[in-house]
Amino acid sequence: QVQLVESGGGLVQAGDSLRLSCAASGRTFSSYAMGWFRQAPGKEREFVAAISGNGGSTYHADSVKGRFTISRDNAKNTVYLQMNNLKPEDTAVYYCAAGQTFHSLPTVYVYWGQGTQVTVSS
Repeated sequence: QVQLVESGGGLVQAGDSLRLSCAASGRTFSSYAMGWFRQAPGKEREFVAAISGNGGSTYHADSVKGRFTISRDNAKNTVYLQMNNLKPEDTAVYYCAAGQTFHSLPTVYVYWGQGTQVTVSS
C-alpha cells in the first residue's frame, strides 16, 4: 500500500512558476514509476509527465514539454513537478500517481493522491 500526498499548488499569474511535490509513504518507493496527471473542470484526466523508478527515464506530454520537469528523490520518497512559464490553460487539479509501469495511461497507475489545485490567471 502506498499513500500519496500532493502539495505546492496555488494561484499564480501567467508566466509564473510553481513546484509541486508528492510525498509517498512506504519503503518501496523506488520500485514504483510515478506520474503526474491533471484534470480541468469538465475535461478528462490528462497525462502530464512520468518518471521511472530510478529516475533514469522521464516522459513529458507535448503540451508541457520545455516548461514542466518531473524529478524524484528516492531518499525522500518524493516526486516533484517543476512548472515554469505557466499558462491559463494549465489550470487544473494536479494528481500524482504510482504504478508498476512507466507509462502515460492513467489506468496503469494503482495509487493516487488527492490532488492539488493549480490556478493560473491571465
